Amino acid sequence: MKRKWYDYLWIAELLYWVLGVCNILFAWLGMVFFCIPLLMAIVGGNKTYCNRFCGRGQLLGLLGSKFSRNAPPPRFLRSRWFRGGFLAFFMVMFGLMLRSTYMVFSGAPLRQSVTLLWTFKLPWQWAEVGMVAPWVAQFAFGFFGVMMTSTVLGLLTMVLFRPRSWCVYCPMGTMTQGICKLKQGKEDIQ
Repeated sequence: MKRKWYDYLWIAELLYWVLGVCNILFAWLGMVFFCIPLLMAIVGGNKTYCNRFCGRGQLLGLLGSKFSRNAPPPRFLRSRWFRGGFLAFFMVMFGLMLRSTYMVFSGAPLRQSVTLLWTFKLPWQWAEVGMVAPWVAQFAFGFFGVMMTSTVLGLLTMVLFRPRSWCVYCPMGTMTQGICKLKQGKEDIQ
C-alpha cells in the first residue's frame, strides 16, 4: 500500500522535540498540536485528527512495534470517569501554567525550568530567551513541560500496554470526542 503524506507526521512530533530542546521558544509550535484537533472536530464533527493525523500517536505506534508488551490496557483507562478526571486534572495543570505566565507578565521573575510530571523541575538555563518578553518565554517553558509530561505518560503506557494506549485517555482525544458528541446531538435535534 502506498503511504500518504500524513503517514509521516510522526516526523513533525520528533522535530518539535528537537527544536524545543535547541530553543525553548519553539514550544509555541505545540499550540498547533493543541488547536488543530479541536478545529477539525468542530468543523468535521469527527476524530479524523486522532485517527489519521496525530504525530504522537504515529510515533507511539512506531516505537511500540519494537518496545511494547502489547498487553491490553486496564479497563479503567477507558472509563468515562477516568478520562474526564484526567482531562480535568490536565486542564487544571494547564490553567496553573497560564497563571504562572500571567504572573511573569505582571512582573514576577521568569523561571527558566521545564516541569516534568507536574513535580520535577528540569533546569533549562541554556535557553536564550532575552529576545522576547519574559511572559512569552514563561509560556514556552510551561507548555513544553505539559507536552513533555504527556509524552512521558504516552511512552510509559506504550511500554506497559499496547503502543497507542495513551490515545485511550489522551486529553485532546477526550475533548475532540466530547465535541463530536455535542455536534451529533445538535444534528439529531435538527
